[in-house]
Amino acid sequence: MTFVTRFATAGAAFGLVMAQAACSSPAVADPAPSTSAAGPVTTTATSAPVSTTTTTVLATTTTVAAATTTAVTTPAVTTTAAGVLARRELGRSVEGRPITAIERGTPGGTKVVVLGVIHGDEDAGADIVDRLGELAVPAGIDLWLVPSMNPDGQANGTRTNANGVDLNRNFPLGWTKIGRPGDWQYSGTGPASEPETKAVAAFLEETKPSLVIWYHQDLNRIAPAAGRAGEIRRRYAELTGLPIAPVTGGTYTGVAAGWARRTLPGAVAFIVELGPTLSAEQADTHAQAVLAVAKL
Repeated sequence: MTFVTRFATAGAAFGLVMAQAACSSPAVADPAPSTSAAGPVTTTATSAPVSTTTTTVLATTTTVAAATTTAVTTPAVTTTAAGVLARRELGRSVEGRPITAIERGTPGGTKVVVLGVIHGDEDAGADIVDRLGELAVPAGIDLWLVPSMNPDGQANGTRTNANGVDLNRNFPLGWTKIGRPGDWQYSGTGPASEPETKAVAAFLEETKPSLVIWYHQDLNRIAPAAGRAGEIRRRYAELTGLPIAPVTGGTYTGVAAGWARRTLPGAVAFIVELGPTLSAEQADTHAQAVLAVAKL
């Protein structure tokens, strides 16, 4: 049973539907708004006693406690494997499926958000999120996991949501009308027209993470960048074996990562393009890389 499945029954009891919302400087060579192109590090976590009140997640017949901790001599606070601090329902998809976020790690620490799926037929990132739900989180990291912001696309085997919208062309920054419903880059009827986009944008604006990672397939690369963003991308690439190379082949307006870089103060937000398949070993490597770069 996966990490996400173990907590699936808790959504209705613990969900918190966020209010809807409506755009750090952009990275150098990530797909930029309004640009058209052709058609282990293993961390063993220990912790001091947690001084805050633990949160419980209620399932149908069980109660899952938050972090179980062990006292050590260092004044660190972290979770043990599978420790969950909170679970939130961010909103609902077009077809009514919940979009959830799961918090692990140190409340109030450095916020890191990982989104496994934005294109429904590119869902290998969900396996990485699953693994991140099991590994111990380094002290000082407030980790939020969003298994999927496009559950309808996953269920239907489509890139787009149930309205035929490419959610990675629907964010408010530099939005441009592209295509028609069902086209692979159809951008919707307007900026953040889709409930999935509204839910995730509102969540990110509220939490203000310092690092946001989205998973895609299957170009097998990470786009280059300068400064701290470039350092984090290069380190992630070194840990996972992905090359640093430009991403081309689309009309990049209303892109989620670009919106996050412009909207969230000081945030590093980038896309990891996985290959066509992802083994369990590779998912573990990527999850370990997330936890490593979260500390940079």
